[in-house]
Amino acid sequence: KEKQRPHAAGYVGFANLPNQVHRKSVKKGFEFTLMVVGESGLGKSTLINSLFLTDLYPERYIPGAAEKIERTVQIEASTVEIEERGVKLRLTVVDTPGYGDAINSQDCFKTIIQYIDNQFERYLHDESGLNRRHIVDNRVHCCFYFISPFGHGLKPLDVEFMKAIHSKVNIVPVIAKADTLTLKERDRLKRRILDEIAEQGIKIYQLPDADSDEDEEFKEQTRVLKASIPFAVIGSNQLIEVKGKKIRGRLYPWGVVEVENPEHNDFLKLRTMLVTHMQDLQEVTQDLHYENFRSERLKRAGRAVDEEVLDKDQILLQKEAEPACHQVITCFLIAFDWPFSVTAAGHHSEQVGCNQSCL
Repeated sequence: KEKQRPHAAGYVGFANLPNQVHRKSVKKGFEFTLMVVGESGLGKSTLINSLFLTDLYPERYIPGAAEKIERTVQIEASTVEIEERGVKLRLTVVDTPGYGDAINSQDCFKTIIQYIDNQFERYLHDESGLNRRHIVDNRVHCCFYFISPFGHGLKPLDVEFMKAIHSKVNIVPVIAKADTLTLKERDRLKRRILDEIAEQGIKIYQLPDADSDEDEEFKEQTRVLKASIPFAVIGSNQLIEVKGKKIRGRLYPWGVVEVENPEHNDFLKLRTMLVTHMQDLQEVTQDLHYENFRSERLKRAGRAVDEEVLDKDQILLQKEAEPACHQVITCFLIAFDWPFSVTAAGHHSEQVGCNQSCL
């Protein structure tokens, strides 16, 4: 079909609206916040650097074993501006060093939950303010939860943490250090983790189904990504030369594990999921998790206002009842010829006659 010209019959111009939205979005840029949670030593920082081809932790201090015993969970947010083909992305990675390191990890995730709620509260405050044009969105849109490959499924801490945050953030389970597992062990661990997630009633992020009008390639990609959850990944910042080509991978005596080889791990699938569904992750955060927080927050505020109004009404009723009560007491004392006058609120009142009708 020939493209209609502006002066052609039947041409209005609203067909260019998507182009206007595209230009405006590209000019404004995009914001995304990713949280990574997991025990120390599972390669979280290495994987994040591999995903975005940047060094988010150039001067990071790694504590020793003695320091980890008494260490509490900390929140470290690193923000970096990434630009690709003219599209700008403000990426914030929230790391949680100290998670699961203590001997007693009962309350180790309260700091993380408080941080997520604080970002919701901050966004709600900015949204309710006067200047709403330049609101910075620091809400956590996605959480990569790293699961140890050395166990036989989920640990009690994994279950309790995911139960505590699955109504606040999109959880994407990730099996770390997949090169320590054989292919059969990896598939067995994936099935066990999914069974335990379903058994415990944990809600993880579900990829949306492809629309019927999408091409077959995208439908197949969505099907493969859904079948790959939880993603078993490998991270590496080391470049290794293999057959004249430099690749990111890990060198072992028996061979090379390539990070971006889909036959070796799910790194490419995880990155594809994050990039192709980044907008959906933001929409689920806005329409589901944030709205739940907002409605609950407004309910609490409404109950507080109702209680305050009720208290004021009770005070008014008590003040209105004081003169009548004072009159009843006065009549009672006069009827029994008490030899002293009645005082109210510290003021002397003279005895008056009464027909005893108030008694």
